[in-house]
Amino acid sequence: MAAITAHELERQMPDATKLLSDEPEMESSLHYMQLLLLVTCLEWAWQEQDDFFIGANLTIYFSRQQLKNRDFRGPDFFLIKNTTRSPRNSWVVWEEDGRYPDLIIELLSNSTAQVDRTLKRDLYAERFHTPEYFYFSPETLEFAGFRLDINKYQPILPNAQGWLWSETLGFFLGIHERLLRYFSLEGILIPTPQEFAQREILKVKQVQQQFDQVQQQFEQAQQQVQQEHQQLEQESRRARQAEAELQKLQEKMRSLGISLE
Repeated sequence: MAAITAHELERQMPDATKLLSDEPEMESSLHYMQLLLLVTCLEWAWQEQDDFFIGANLTIYFSRQQLKNRDFRGPDFFLIKNTTRSPRNSWVVWEEDGRYPDLIIELLSNSTAQVDRTLKRDLYAERFHTPEYFYFSPETLEFAGFRLDINKYQPILPNAQGWLWSETLGFFLGIHERLLRYFSLEGILIPTPQEFAQREILKVKQVQQQFDQVQQQFEQAQQQVQQEHQQLEQESRRARQAEAELQKLQEKMRSLGISLE
């Protein structure tokens, strides 16, 4: 068989970007809602950025042998920075300049927990070289995080609140009301778009209440000024009446020949 050039080989190769994801559905609605929360919160927090991609229950294709064995590995949640936000059918490593996830989060379930704690953890460390790996159970609230040290993961130590710092995200990951959430370095909960809208509505209501109070105080002060003005007018009328009566009395006394000096 005659040798072919790299250009000819490239033209013969299929477009792997069209590979569809081959992941099972989420274990439960609880898992789905948790995944949706992780995606929407991060997209909202980074809405001004256009240099990252979030994969949600999306297959990562990383080798031809993997395709032959159908040994697909799709993290529940993964993040890749310094790339485009263009939609993908799957993440095909060789079509993405060899890029693997910078962060992975697995949502544990009864059927996947053991694999997530062992086989996937080793794969993400030794093959993917993913800098940070977290797993969380929406049911039992089991939560752990790891940071890559050469080809092995070392546990990330929690802070006083039990949160784990992610250098990739620049956020803490922690449990809040039985859900895995993001927190800022200052400890502020990163909101969902709905929570943000509710906060803004609350701020508007508070400002409106303050305005209403100031307006009420102004109206009360205005009423007081009007009352004082009315009192002054009454005092002025009484003074004018008294002055007129005095003048009448003085004229009467002069008409009677009584000296006022």
